[in-house]
Amino acid sequence: MKIAVTGAGGYIGAHIVDEALSRGHEVLAIDVSLKNISDKAIKKNIDIFATHENIFEALGKPDVLIHLAWRDGFIHNSEQHMKNLSSHIEFIRDFVKAGGKNIAVMGSMHEVGYHEGAVDEDTPTNPESQYGIAKNAMRESLMLASKELAFNLYWLRAYYIFGDDAYGSSIFSKLTRAANNGETSFPFTTGKNLYDFIHVKDLAKMIVAASTQDKVTGVINVATGKARSLADQVEWFIKEHNWPIKLAYGAFPDRPYDSPGIWADATKINEIMENYD
Repeated sequence: MKIAVTGAGGYIGAHIVDEALSRGHEVLAIDVSLKNISDKAIKKNIDIFATHENIFEALGKPDVLIHLAWRDGFIHNSEQHMKNLSSHIEFIRDFVKAGGKNIAVMGSMHEVGYHEGAVDEDTPTNPESQYGIAKNAMRESLMLASKELAFNLYWLRAYYIFGDDAYGSSIFSKLTRAANNGETSFPFTTGKNLYDFIHVKDLAKMIVAASTQDKVTGVINVATGKARSLADQVEWFIKEHNWPIKLAYGAFPDRPYDSPGIWADATKINEIMENYD
């Protein structure tokens, strides 16, 4: 298939490009900076929010569009989320009207807000950050648009991502930088919250698998479906790297809006991955 990936130069994008190429797909990598992208991909420096006569044609008429592009994704209360929301929706609608049929969009557990337990496609959402509100509104708008304009929508809801940690903004990235700086103590919360952790390469595999099939659409959790405490995951991460870092538990308070335990119902993605592997 021919796959276009917006935001290809971002934290997840390069891994998706590599996974799609490894599966024999033709990949069009789209971003303002593509320095970390494989030369096996076709690279396009395109402003997706600019006016295009035919955005579907400008992106190479792909069979699938994987839309990752999102400004300030790690800054959850940035003003950019709501400012850019309508531009993201307009971009997808214009792409479909010009001929696009299969659209995969990166979602987030932050759409859900405070919730205890497993999350499936019918779980009510009540986001508590500007990022979550914008993603939730985009999902709701595109779900309606998929019926109106008759295209396949894959809303790929991700959870707690780690891996390639020198480039991210997660606690694992902060730990990596602390270790590189020779620090031996790391301020931490209680670490009791339960999350669904996934390595970015495994996430990329799920995203490509979900985006290149047509039997399962709508909201798809791209996650393991397993809950693990933040403390256990971070302690494991430190041990894996053999770092002399000790966690200073309780140095930071637990955030009141963080769920005590939130993880994915992985029924859909497990079905998809059975046919992918």
